[in-house]
This record gives sequence, C-alpha cells and structure tokens, in this order.
Amino acid sequence: MKKTLKVALYILLALVLIVLAYVIYVFAAYYRVEDWQTLSVVHCDAASAAPMEGAPQTGVTYRVSSANVGFGAYSDDYSFFMDGGKESRARSGQAVDENMRGEVSLVKDLSPDFALFQEVDIDGTRSWHIAEDAYLSDVMENSEFNEVFAQNYDSPYLFYPLINPHGANQSGIVTLSRHPISSAVRRSLPIETSVMKLVDLDRCYSVSRVPMENGRELVLYNLHLSAYTSDGTIATEQLQMLCADMLVEYENGNYCVAGGDFNKDLLGNSAEIFGVAGGENDTWAQPIPEGTIPDGLSLVVPFDPEHPVATCRTANEPYNEETTFRVTVDGFLVSDNVEVVSADVVDAGYRYSDHNPIYMDFILKAE
Repeated sequence: MKKTLKVALYILLALVLIVLAYVIYVFAAYYRVEDWQTLSVVHCDAASAAPMEGAPQTGVTYRVSSANVGFGAYSDDYSFFMDGGKESRARSGQAVDENMRGEVSLVKDLSPDFALFQEVDIDGTRSWHIAEDAYLSDVMENSEFNEVFAQNYDSPYLFYPLINPHGANQSGIVTLSRHPISSAVRRSLPIETSVMKLVDLDRCYSVSRVPMENGRELVLYNLHLSAYTSDGTIATEQLQMLCADMLVEYENGNYCVAGGDFNKDLLGNSAEIFGVAGGENDTWAQPIPEGTIPDGLSLVVPFDPEHPVATCRTANEPYNEETTFRVTVDGFLVSDNVEVVSADVVDAGYRYSDHNPIYMDFILKAE
C-alpha cells in the first residue's frame, strides 16, 4: 500500500514539474517585436510581367481590397476551439491549399491596385508548416508589384487542446501594391499586460509609403487589431493609436488609407441587421465607442443595405445561415483628402475563410 502511494506521489510530482517547466517555457519564449521595425519591400516579377505602373495620381479611381485568410483553415464547415468550436488546426495540408487558393481567387477577381491580407502563416503547426504568402502573388495577375510582410506574432507552442494542440505559429500581415512602395515600417500596438497577452499574442499594423505624382505620399496601413481580450477595450486603444498616426500624416499633406480586420462591430448593430444574436464567446465584437474616430478621418464600412452581407462569421460551429452569428469587423479608414466611391463585401458564403473579402474604390483628391 505504501509503495503504491509512493509511486502515485512520484507520478504526481513529475506531472507538476512538467506543467511548471511548460509554464516557464511559455513565458520565457514570449517576446514582442520592436516598434518602428523597418520592413523589407520586395519587388516581385511575375511571369510575362507587364512593367510596373508609376506613381499614383489624383483624380484617378483606385481599388484596395482586404481579406483575413484565417491561416488557411476555415472552410465553411470548420469550427475553432477559441470561439467555442472543436478544431484547432487546419484539417490537412490539402485543406490549407484549397482554402488559400479559393480565397486568393476571390481577391484576384476584384483586380485590386492594392491588396491587404491578414492572418497569413509563414510557418505554423496549425497550418501544416505551409508558407501561405506564396499563394498571394497570384492576386496581381502576371504584373510586377511590391510586397511587404509584417510579423504579427510568433507564438510559443500552445499545448492545447491536448489531443490536437494548436502548436507554435508564426503569422503576419501582407501588403501588395501595383505601385512602387518606397519604404515600410511595423508599428507595435498596445496589448494586455496580464496573462491574456499569451492568448492575444503580439499585434501590429504596417505602414507602407507609396510616392505620388504630385510629390505627396499615399500611406497604406494594413491592420489586424486584437480579438481575444478580457473586455475589448484594448482594440479601442489600438484604434486610437492608429488614428493618431494617420492624422499626423494627413496634416503633413499625405493621403491615408487603412484597411483590415478591426475586430469591432463596425455597423454597431450587426446582430440586429443579420438576424442572429452573439453568444457568450462573441463579447469581443463591440461597437466603436463614439468619438474614437477624430475629425479628419472617416470610417468606411463595406455594406449594401439592399444585399446585406457580413464580413465575418463566428466559428463556434460550422456555418449555418440560420444560427451562426455574423458581424462586420473588416473595413477601411481614410483621411478627408480621399474620396470614397464605393465599398462592399464579396458574398463568398465563408467558403474559404471565416471572413469574406472586402474592397473599396477611392479617388485621391487634387489639392
């Protein structure tokens, strides 16, 4: 009896030591990428490429798209454990390939001049170690273009769920431009300082500068704000930081266009519009507090009242139009010297991602 108890105590002690070692590893491995990191601008030459077009001009209509690719996992029947679902990884390498090709084809059909992507894995357990940025060049349809990658996070190995762990994942945001980008930087966003930082990881937005014909600059911001936070206020603080940066550029005479995943209910009442209330895991999807967007900037929400389509679905279950909570969290933010012609959502039925692609047509106003 004593021997059995002793063995049991040794096993318990071993388990405690393993858990303690894992906790130490997670905290030791955690780091944040430095603020104002200079990003590489890669000039890409596609097969049979046409010469890259020159500097953007005023009075011309341009198109910018944005798509959160969901690390290539979210087919319409996929559910994710952090949203209350069952799965933690893409189902297979083939699933990643199919979802990435499908989402990219939707964006390619838009023929954007500028394309913004979020949640693009460079190397991840959850995405079968497939470098997903390799798929994105197809968007530019055999033309020359510039590409900027900013690392959003590089997470230590998450040993949860125990049966099929989420693993270690390096992911980021990618900006593509048919017009030359002169320079780019990564801005580190504020995040929670508690243990929640291990869930939300690192966050950033990228800033890409495109010289214009009139001597000004078109400043492109690609963003993916926080979702898995304790109360949603961090995403508001992040948005305030972005707005402050954009105002400085606008006051200096530059043109500012930001796009991406705000992780906020941009419509303010998505549950009412799309007819399904959010569940206990959907508290992050809060409206932007009044007064957050300052004078000089305007929020552009892609929405057609005659054909309302949400940009994002919750992944607590396979997509079901009758029961799945949907919310518009993807959109754009522009300075007042940018005229918005139109903005809308691609109604893709969440076939390849938990986000539908969005786009905006805009004109850079003459001085």
